[in-house]
Amino acid sequence: MDSKSLIASRVAQELKSGDLVNLGIGLPTMVANYLPAGVEVFFQSENGILGMSSLPDKKLQDEDLTDAGGSPIGAIPGAVGFDSCFSFGLIRGGHLDVTVLGGLQVDEKGQLANWMVPGKMVPGMGGAMDLVAGAKCVIVAMTHTAKGSPKIVKQCNLPLTATRRVDLIVTDLAVIEPTDDGLLLRELAPGVTVEQVMEATEASLIVADDISEMAISA
Repeated sequence: MDSKSLIASRVAQELKSGDLVNLGIGLPTMVANYLPAGVEVFFQSENGILGMSSLPDKKLQDEDLTDAGGSPIGAIPGAVGFDSCFSFGLIRGGHLDVTVLGGLQVDEKGQLANWMVPGKMVPGMGGAMDLVAGAKCVIVAMTHTAKGSPKIVKQCNLPLTATRRVDLIVTDLAVIEPTDDGLLLRELAPGVTVEQVMEATEASLIVADDISEMAISA
């Protein structure tokens, strides 16, 4: 299993039947492919659909049915489309159970930076700020490093998406929970040691007494 699939598979274990879930652009969209058997959730996209699914056949692509990143999607029976105002009403009104977002950096306070790199062209923050502020649970799904540099840092030097503390960080090396006391290292990816995680992390970590191996689906 490659690193992105590993991350998506572990994140999927956090979802439970009945959840209203928003998946961010990129890696987070893979989470839908790894839902545990029997778990039924409702995926929402901020561009205006509730009940999206992956396409059963690429021939069924419709340019009017896409996720927030413009990628073609399918829809489950009973899915509904709506305008942007209603969509962001769901997000800002606290109706989303979970949002899964990619990350550029997360700091020791659990604050996320994921919407821009200064000096690089960016189309806008999309729904990232609203999602971090409005969802009941915020899960960051990202690789642990980028080109060898840690993405879990003491303090973000990229613009913050929100000041709210995220609820969980899932990387290709570990599962880390931001807490009042700091970043708690809860789980290790298969074959990964605590020392390897520490070496790849700039921020200070608290190692859980009952640290375990990352639970993933087949």
